[in-house]
Amino acid sequence: MKIENLAKEHIRNLKPCIHGGEVWQLEFSKKNILDFSANVNPLGPSPKAINAIIESFWKIPFYPDSNNKSVKEAISKSIGISPENLIIGNGSTEIIYLFSEVFVKEDERVLIPAPTFGEYEMAVLKANGKIEYLYLTHDFKIDANEFIKKMEDVKVAFLCNPNNPTGLLVPFDDLIKIVDKAEKNNTLIFVDEDFMDFAPKEKCSSLIREIDYYQNLFIIKSFTKFFGLTGLRIGYGIGNKEAIEIMSRVKIPWNVNCLAEAAAIATLTDSEFSDKTYRLIGEEREFLMNELSQIKGFYVIPSDANFFLINIKKTGLKAKELKSKLLKFGILIRDCDSFKGLDEYYIRVAIRTRKENEYLIEALKKVINYG
Repeated sequence: MKIENLAKEHIRNLKPCIHGGEVWQLEFSKKNILDFSANVNPLGPSPKAINAIIESFWKIPFYPDSNNKSVKEAISKSIGISPENLIIGNGSTEIIYLFSEVFVKEDERVLIPAPTFGEYEMAVLKANGKIEYLYLTHDFKIDANEFIKKMEDVKVAFLCNPNNPTGLLVPFDDLIKIVDKAEKNNTLIFVDEDFMDFAPKEKCSSLIREIDYYQNLFIIKSFTKFFGLTGLRIGYGIGNKEAIEIMSRVKIPWNVNCLAEAAAIATLTDSEFSDKTYRLIGEEREFLMNELSQIKGFYVIPSDANFFLINIKKTGLKAKELKSKLLKFGILIRDCDSFKGLDEYYIRVAIRTRKENEYLIEALKKVINYG
């Protein structure tokens, strides 16, 4: 018996999605690695979140609340959306798969920009949907008119805002134009706002306030990136009540553990920590953009998020080579050749603290200048 032949044909053809944050695959001490490959808060979790975890150890013998009532109420209070418009996931990635499982039927066409986060593609392929790609412009932006043209006869369209790995926001007017046209065409728009909290407030193009106006709009947010609860896995989706209700029927029970729930609730009350994170990223984004742009052979894409996409072709190095050389300095970066639409000359680096960013720049200069 060959077990593989018993699996669904479209499942047999799936290949794992590649991500940053691969510290567990490294052969040396994880504690000594500076991880610039994962786009998460360099400060880690809020102190209030850590205390909430410790104070919630007594909950471990009990099943968590499968309806996530307390978490929904906390998020509702924080963002001004009714709990009935929320669904909680084991990280926002679980919700990507849940959404595709519920709404993408076999052979239905789905529109995905390229390059972007790879799990949209994986979720659609797992649901046995068909993918249409819209490649970004030469400066890595979404052409709203081209996006709308591509939406014809498409069931779902995915957008990451700010986009990963480019770090660029889609302007609010372009988003409304897309969502409005999609609603007329009965197309669902899935918007990933995991990195929105890092974006400059004057450029923020979140669609959360539009959720009651568009029945076809669904948004995800995460506690992974801005709030630093990366290893606990908790995120949420925002949609109209009908979409939330039907997705809740399919969601596995007890999908979010009690410690993750406690940490998420606590971190939403820590405005001091959020303000500190926002200021840090703003200052270091400007610092890193300036420093990285001065490295010979680097072309840095301006970013609205907490990371930079960089073309290194003129250095004479490929991304894998640069990644390998930086590991000797204890630095891990993201090699981006696994992103559709990018080649072997793109890397991505996250924004960390000033001391860590200075060390990155020092190491890069040594590698680029001296090999």
